[in-house]
Amino acid sequence: MKAGIVGLPNVGKSTLFNCLSNAKAQSANFPFCTIEPNIGVVNVPDPRLTKLGELVNPERVIPATVEIVDIAGLVKGASKGEGLGNQFLGNIRETDAILHVLRCFENDNIVHVDGSIDPIRDKETIDMELQLKDLETVEKKLDKVKRAAKTGNKEAQKEETALLKVKKGLEEGRSVRAIDLTEDERKEFIKPLQFITDKPVMYVCNVNEDAAVDGNEHVEKVKEAVKDENAEVLVLAVGTEADITELEDYEERKMFLQDIGLDEPGSAKLIRGAYKLLDLQTYFTAGEKEVRAWTVKVGASAPQAAGVIHTDFEKGFIRAEVIAYDDYVNYGSEAKVKEAGKMRVEGKDYIVQDGDVMHFRFNV
Repeated sequence: MKAGIVGLPNVGKSTLFNCLSNAKAQSANFPFCTIEPNIGVVNVPDPRLTKLGELVNPERVIPATVEIVDIAGLVKGASKGEGLGNQFLGNIRETDAILHVLRCFENDNIVHVDGSIDPIRDKETIDMELQLKDLETVEKKLDKVKRAAKTGNKEAQKEETALLKVKKGLEEGRSVRAIDLTEDERKEFIKPLQFITDKPVMYVCNVNEDAAVDGNEHVEKVKEAVKDENAEVLVLAVGTEADITELEDYEERKMFLQDIGLDEPGSAKLIRGAYKLLDLQTYFTAGEKEVRAWTVKVGASAPQAAGVIHTDFEKGFIRAEVIAYDDYVNYGSEAKVKEAGKMRVEGKDYIVQDGDVMHFRFNV
């Protein structure tokens, strides 16, 4: 599962990517510095994993990860191939969620492609390019569907109705995620087309250090502009986050954060937010060799969760032994949980809950 970082040139995308992945993507004060998308595999910060590690004291502790892709800056006309538009839009299409970075800070030393700071205008520039690309997709599909609908094909007529709603919404400047569609229409006709503006989005407002805690007037405007979009908004002082990641010592980092009024790096909130945006959750395995966080989609069954470890586990699934995270912590060990009768045995229909500590029985 991948989340893609998008935005205009020079809004702080590559600096943010570097913070998240510690991979030093080239970061320069001019557009098109990032051409090939940089991909970073980022650990998901989870205090529950740390706690389980303390209780079990295994040989190793392995966190869950999420892939973050740094996509080059989009410009006006990208949908028609301006800049490196087609390539960028292709890279965005391959991601599962979008982290849209908006410049909400003033700094005369960092040029803005449009000459002034206006995150709403910047957002609309990117939205329009993505919407134009989606409009191309829906028009192509409609040409085929209309022919089938004319022959009286009931399914094609339903699809045509849904696609016309999307076309009208896009022409009015709305993203697919904000268009009023039924759940069935989304599932049957919209999801398979992988519209770019249907992907879940988080707006990352990049601010100066003094606005890291409470934001600023630019951030308030962004919140107001996206209130109908079912989108997350996160305030992040990306330059400051970059300084924090440069500090090797944990205590130094902690003091730095306290000085600016934060309890944890904003990048940790962003990674967890991306994880949630991708509709992911965590279950744990805990043994002497390793305590590990595993990633599954929300709503995954026990056999599907087992399959994340190894496909043989899913094929030969017999049962899952499940301990709720809170019970594991309250009783302090697997043995004590069993003694208290708090370990459950679940079958193939069990839907995994976030934080479950699981052990699988399988037969190959």
